Amino acid sequence: MAESHTLGKRGEQIAEKLLESKGFKIRERNWRTGKREIDLIAENISTVVFAEVKTRTAGFQVDPRDAVTAPKQRNLIFAAETYVKRNGIEKEIRFDIITLVADGRSFRTEHIEDAFYPTL
Repeated sequence: MAESHTLGKRGEQIAEKLLESKGFKIRERNWRTGKREIDLIAENISTVVFAEVKTRTAGFQVDPRDAVTAPKQRNLIFAAETYVKRNGIEKEIRFDIITLVADGRSFRTEHIEDAFYPTL
């Protein structure tokens, strides 16, 4: 397994724990519709969160949140709409970005709630 793939999977595991610590239950991991993927889908009593997780190593040239471009956001919105329809979701939804920067054995995390809106 490539080192970047391993790093990404580790980042997703940490992001799961972060959401769980905030009272969310993980509904799906790496949910796909066609070629589109949502890293994590989580819910609490009132909200379903569609989370994009970006993990990088320290010193990486681009901030991880900048990797969630407008085209990526459109793909996430489309996938989320499909998920909501297929599963009859009636709760509020939001799109979060969780960034992790690996520095040795530790990770610096940032949870950006309502990172973008489904109006693109």
